[in-house]
Amino acid sequence: MDAVRVALLRDVLAGTRWPAAARRFGLALRSSVVPRGGGLLLVGTEAYEPWHLAAHLTDESAWSGLPELAPTLVRHRVAPDDPAHLAAGLGRIEAAGRGATVLLVAPERPDGGLLERVHDARRAGARVLALDGGDPEVGGLAHETLVVPEGDAVDLDIVQHLVSAAAGENGGAAARGGPGARGGRAFRDRLSRLADRLTEPPPTRW
Repeated sequence: MDAVRVALLRDVLAGTRWPAAARRFGLALRSSVVPRGGGLLLVGTEAYEPWHLAAHLTDESAWSGLPELAPTLVRHRVAPDDPAHLAAGLGRIEAAGRGATVLLVAPERPDGGLLERVHDARRAGARVLALDGGDPEVGGLAHETLVVPEGDAVDLDIVQHLVSAAAGENGGAAARGGPGARGGRAFRDRLSRLADRLTEPPPTRW
C-alpha cells in the first residue's frame, strides 16, 4: 500500500486503538526478523491465505531496504506447477528453528495440524507472532499477538495494511490512538468506503 493510502487509513482510525496497536505489532515483527536473520515464514489457515500481506511485506522490504521483511508464503496446498515463490508447503513450518520467525494469520481457528507444526517450530527456537481473532490456543503459542475481534468495525485485512506499513517504517513518531473506539454509523460508513478503495487484485507476482 502506498504512503498516501496508509495516511488516509490512519486518519480515519485516529482516536481508536488500531494505529498504535498495529504499530506496536509491526515493530515487534521488524525487531524479530531483522536481528535474527533466519527468515520470515507467513502462513494462514486452510481457508485463508494471506497473499495480500505477503505482497505488502515484500514491497515494504524493498522500500525500507530490509530484505529480512520479505516473507516466504507457506501454503496448505501446493501444485506441482506452482512458481517457486508459491511452492512452499507446510513442511517449511516443521523445518523452522532458531532464528526463524513464523507469522500466523488466522481469522478463524487453525486446524490442529497447523497448530502442532507452529508449536514444534516454537520449541525448536522459532519466534511466533499471530494476527488472529482471539483464539486462546493461538494466543498461547505466540510470543506476540494482535487480536482483531469478530464484529469489530476494523477487520483483519485493514489491520494487515497498518501492520505491514509499520514494519517497514524507519522510526518516526508513534501513531496516535487511544484505548477508546470510535463508534457510530458515520465512522463505519467512512471506513467501509476507504476499505473499498484499498481493495485491489493481487500484484502480478502473487
